[in-house]
Amino acid sequence: MFGKRGHLDIALEGIFRPSFPNHKEVATGYAALWILKPTNLWTKIWHEAEDRARPTLFGYYGLNFAVSTFPVIALAIIGFIYLHLLPRKPRIRQARSSATALSNPLVVNSIVGILSSFEILLVFLFVIFLVWTYYARISNDFKKLMPVKSLKLNTWQLKYLRVATRFGLLAEACLALLLLPILRGLSLFRLLGIQFEASVRYHIWLGTAMIFFATIHGGSTLFVWGVSQHIQDEMWRWQKTGRIYLAGEIALVTGLVMWITSLPQIRRKKFEFFYYTHHLYIIFLIFFLFHAGDRHFYMVFGGIFLFGLDKLLRFIQSRPEACILSARVFPSKAIELILPKHAGKASSPCKVTFMRNIYTTPKFFVIPIAGLKFTPTSVIFMKIPSISKFQWHSFSITSSSSVDDQTMSLVVKCEGEWTSSLYQMIHAELDSDADQMRCIPVAIEGPYGPATMDFLRYDSLLLVAGGIGITPFLSILQEIASAQSNRKYRFPSKVQLIYVIKSSQEICLLNSISPLLSNQPSKKWHLTLKVFVTQEEQSSVTVREVLNDLSLVRAVRFGTQSNYAVNGLESLIWMAALVGITSILFVIFLISLNHIFVPVEKKLPSEKLAAPSEKVVSKEKTPSWVADLIILSSFIIAITGSTLMAILLRWRRLKKQTPPVSLNQGKAVQVLGPIEEEHEINFGGRPNFEEIFSELEKETAGSDIGVLVCGPESMKESDSRAILDFISSYGPIVNLSIQRGSSYIHQTMRGKMQLSPQ
Repeated sequence: MFGKRGHLDIALEGIFRPSFPNHKEVATGYAALWILKPTNLWTKIWHEAEDRARPTLFGYYGLNFAVSTFPVIALAIIGFIYLHLLPRKPRIRQARSSATALSNPLVVNSIVGILSSFEILLVFLFVIFLVWTYYARISNDFKKLMPVKSLKLNTWQLKYLRVATRFGLLAEACLALLLLPILRGLSLFRLLGIQFEASVRYHIWLGTAMIFFATIHGGSTLFVWGVSQHIQDEMWRWQKTGRIYLAGEIALVTGLVMWITSLPQIRRKKFEFFYYTHHLYIIFLIFFLFHAGDRHFYMVFGGIFLFGLDKLLRFIQSRPEACILSARVFPSKAIELILPKHAGKASSPCKVTFMRNIYTTPKFFVIPIAGLKFTPTSVIFMKIPSISKFQWHSFSITSSSSVDDQTMSLVVKCEGEWTSSLYQMIHAELDSDADQMRCIPVAIEGPYGPATMDFLRYDSLLLVAGGIGITPFLSILQEIASAQSNRKYRFPSKVQLIYVIKSSQEICLLNSISPLLSNQPSKKWHLTLKVFVTQEEQSSVTVREVLNDLSLVRAVRFGTQSNYAVNGLESLIWMAALVGITSILFVIFLISLNHIFVPVEKKLPSEKLAAPSEKVVSKEKTPSWVADLIILSSFIIAITGSTLMAILLRWRRLKKQTPPVSLNQGKAVQVLGPIEEEHEINFGGRPNFEEIFSELEKETAGSDIGVLVCGPESMKESDSRAILDFISSYGPIVNLSIQRGSSYIHQTMRGKMQLSPQ
């Protein structure tokens, strides 16, 4: 049976198919921990557990780390292994489940963007959790009001102080999740199919909620101190044990500065000011630790742990810098940049023996070392030190790694200050008379993209792009075209592209897919283009004429002083191992430093009854900030060790890297051949989606149609709402995500002839 290649492939596929439900169990357990934490039952059980753990090797700090922090780390490790084993390309269509209805878009407006039912449900559950936490804590406090020794407060002041204190717990809950949405290489949201560009808004929501609760917490506390005439005594206190009020005040002021400078009115006009002030998060987190104490810090440390490691890995990945190979300047003030990427190479032959009961002799294979691969719609973060040494900007990759092994391309719309500087730099090179253009070094992070291409598992696709929103669709179309010769994977057989632009010159951005627009009867898929030019009057120009007008596009090739190409992220298995190693190092140094600097007095057999008081005395002799510094030191040491390991592995990888593509291998401007008559340009109006969908329904009756929309903010309410309203009458919508600065919707509709789900 296994002598046939096809049967062997099927058997191996079944063996390695991912079957890891554990990441869901870990997430459920961690959520249950937060729900039980405010209850008296949990408080009693937890105090008993800490008392039993205190004299052991791990101590109370090891218990807190294992229960409060490690579930998030374990979720990351298991999740990365799960994603590594997922097939990247769609194979067969899976039956729809009733849970897919939760991904239906429910809200569309300019304030919150596009929200699915699933997102609204999660927000609702989080609000319910906050209400439950606050109610459970404050009701218990009011039953057992204890006067504060240093303050002489009457009943209402004491109750209001407890109200203010418990708002701090709500801010802590938001902080626990705050950094998870902005993880890139170590992103947990990929488990939900949500890309980084979509998850950033969750960070904004959580940050706003955290600052709101923290301001009430701090402001109300200061108010109580003021009316009781103790504000001068309490405000500047740095206590030896317990809450350090001054640290909390510094953390609150720092958080407010970061929140104010991140408002859109400031961030968009003064990006560098926003960028620099946002790095105050280091001060904020350190003083939060001193204010809240180590036990509360362990509840939020999981996100901080992953964020710190992710930040350092991104820094290592962006070194050494590569050089731009070439650039093409389009008339719509857009630039296409061509970057070198790691192409991979073949290793030396190795001996592999398969199933000795069948193959009696070993077989020799040449196993290729894979180059940089990425999925369509992936983005990279790019920094050009000659423009700014600190600014990173994200761009969609317009090429496909299945088509081009040696280069990757991206398109930049030059409208802001940073992109305009890039445009002027490229133009200066075009206008110079130098024989050899100077090298432009760039630092690259990424690519970051979806773990799989399941969103392409439809019979047909409708792509709606506005302006520079065409960029992710260029990679999708090239990926579909390259997969037609592979029967192993399933891709759409019919694609319709709706492109809405202001000027007909913007059609030049389609140059990279111009061969796909040509008339090729033998191909197994069909692409139709409809362009809508909104700010020009009727013209006789055609798609072919605009794309073939080479005078509109200027190209420049650059010299290169770098022998390095874009290598991309390390493998998910490698990152899972690194996270695990870092957590082990942290625990080792946490235990060691605690035993060195916080010694526990040993109890004599005759002093068992006095043991609790002795432990209290021992604890009082050690300032609370010592335990806080031990956490910081352990984290820094563990991160440093993992960073050195990552640098060493990357250096070994760079030594094996093949040189970047030569300058003569840059991309040329494509010339369009014979074109199908159904490609059309419409002037002076926007697309009529009711008419478009009606035609599409007739052509693809009864089949699954994926609808993807990407465009600027101006498209978000108008086109997206029109699409959603019309699709809702056809059937279920199964997937949704949002990109920053654009609306990017994944949807599926069913034809009227067959409305029942599969």
